[in-house]
Amino acid sequence: MENASARSLWGDFLDAHLEFANEPAPQVGYFGDNEKDANTLVGLVLKDIKRATSHSLLGLQQRNEPLPKIGDFFVVTDWKGKAKCIIRTTSVKLIPYFAIHAEHARLEGEGDKSLEYWKKVHWEYYTRELATFGKKPLESMIVVFERFEKVFDR
Repeated sequence: MENASARSLWGDFLDAHLEFANEPAPQVGYFGDNEKDANTLVGLVLKDIKRATSHSLLGLQQRNEPLPKIGDFFVVTDWKGKAKCIIRTTSVKLIPYFAIHAEHARLEGEGDKSLEYWKKVHWEYYTRELATFGKKPLESMIVVFERFEKVFDR
């Protein structure tokens, strides 16, 4: 783990939870693709408002990233890389974009928590994300809907 802030937070977590001492070092990163969103979203996680996230399956595949798995830990940082909390995946579902419903939007906790807001901001995000690979989002694309719990912060 190259991020010193994340390494320190993970160490503090392990000091308090020795039962996870044999876990591999978690991935480290932020939510979103810009400073404003990254900082807003980690704030929502810290307040236990944001309890889910949605990846595009195509984006994960294009970046050669594995699917999240139940039990995975992740150190969430702000845009500048300062570790803020640790989350753990509790559920992973593959869902077509057109089948996302209001409960998904509510669990993500963003904006007014409505499905309309979720669809607007996620479509814009997926458009930016996939454009880097010469692709476009489709209503039929698969979304990897990941629920998580915040397990540690300072």
